[in-house]
Amino acid sequence: MVNKDFFLALDALEQEKGIEKEYFIEALQTALTNAYKRNFDSAKPVEVVLKPERYTIEIYAYQTVVAEVTNPDTEISLQDAKLIKKTAKIGDKIKEEVTPKEFGRIAAGTAKQVITQRLREKEKSSAYGEFDSKVDTLITGIVNRLDAGVVYVEFPGNNIEGVMNAYDQIPNEKYNVGDRIKVYVKKLRETNYGVQAIVSRSAPEFVKKLFEMEVPEIADGVVEIVNVVREVGYRTKIAIHSKDPNIDALGSCVGAKGVRVNSIVYELGGEKIDIIVWSSDPFEYIARALSPAKVISVEIDEITKSSRVIVPDDKLSLAIGKSGQNVRLAARLTGWKIDVKSESKAREETNIQLSHTDVDDISDIFSGTEDINLD
Repeated sequence: MVNKDFFLALDALEQEKGIEKEYFIEALQTALTNAYKRNFDSAKPVEVVLKPERYTIEIYAYQTVVAEVTNPDTEISLQDAKLIKKTAKIGDKIKEEVTPKEFGRIAAGTAKQVITQRLREKEKSSAYGEFDSKVDTLITGIVNRLDAGVVYVEFPGNNIEGVMNAYDQIPNEKYNVGDRIKVYVKKLRETNYGVQAIVSRSAPEFVKKLFEMEVPEIADGVVEIVNVVREVGYRTKIAIHSKDPNIDALGSCVGAKGVRVNSIVYELGGEKIDIIVWSSDPFEYIARALSPAKVISVEIDEITKSSRVIVPDDKLSLAIGKSGQNVRLAARLTGWKIDVKSESKAREETNIQLSHTDVDDISDIFSGTEDINLD
């Protein structure tokens, strides 16, 4: 069956989309084979062959040459086989063209469905591949629409939609169509409508990537982010460590007059940030993690990985934080359970006058913390 227009359309598609027609031909041959069997009630093994160089679609039925025919749909006698192929012998596969004249209409309809499906698959695959490198990075997008608390973001130049669910948003942050926002790309997912990027502004990684963007020493790997914990919209604690003793990790993150960290605080809508210099000494690390509160002493139990921290009476509420927020974040940051006691309460419990030198050089410990906010 000659169908020149059909193959010229494939050529045009190849030129327009940059997709080789062989990508469609294999799928078309399979689909057309099924369409033939379905429409012509054929029990014979058949194969549809597309020949672009001749602009033809040909359908062949196959039968096996046997001495005695028991299934005429799949078998042919040697005598009948020789009428088709003079050199036929027992065991050969004999093919015979069975292309019906009316198959053109069926082929056109089937081809349209197959090409549409393959185009969608190709676009999905292409979009996924192009955007895959964006996972675990920050990217700027434009708010495209809002629906039932979900923010949909478009990325210019990419055929992928970003989806920011309610739990990935910063509380009380307002989004409007047309707003340009930075988001952290968590993962990609394929849907019936294309590839979507699941994005977030609430993930701890969002803050981590902001620091990587603002602090060259972090981007270069000289200053390392050890851990980040957040109570979104309220407070973040970030532990940092300098791999070079000549580089001030805290100063690098804060920047001259706080310019670096303040730009991050602004991006987070005023969320407080405690920058903690990490220490391998758990006494120092726990004391620093409770910033902005000052600590008198730290006792630890390495077996249970728990600690008892004593703070001045007037710093107890600061150490614990509103609804326990500060001590909760400090525990998550360090990986230690932290029980905070006021100095007077500790005296009552132990009846021992606590020394104010239980932690060596307290002033040095707190040179490794910074509490940043926009207040």
